[in-house]
Amino acid sequence: MALQVYGIPNCGTCKKALTWLDANGVDYEFINTKEHPPGREQITDWVTTLTAKPMRNTSGMSYRALGEEKKTWSDAQWIDAFTEDAMLLKRPLFVKDDQAVLVGFRVKEGELQAKLI
Repeated sequence: MALQVYGIPNCGTCKKALTWLDANGVDYEFINTKEHPPGREQITDWVTTLTAKPMRNTSGMSYRALGEEKKTWSDAQWIDAFTEDAMLLKRPLFVKDDQAVLVGFRVKEGELQAKLI
């Protein structure tokens, strides 16, 4: 499978992304991060590619429950946090050919096509 989509089924943004992928005939595998959280090595690879900042689910309860020190955390500290609680990961996260290519779904159509198709 060339494209993997990490997220949770009841996430509105994930639903929009999957609808877009279906409408554009993109073959993908959806991975529910609640049931199958990504491992440290995988998360480290993603952070190396994308950096931790865009990967933070800042609207989630898990993020809000973290202390103020989260604002000064390094990527290594975020890797620890993401590994401990996958709900801290922004959704959806797209991995194409084993490389993280996009997180979230607020980009222009041309960028979506370039990165996901």
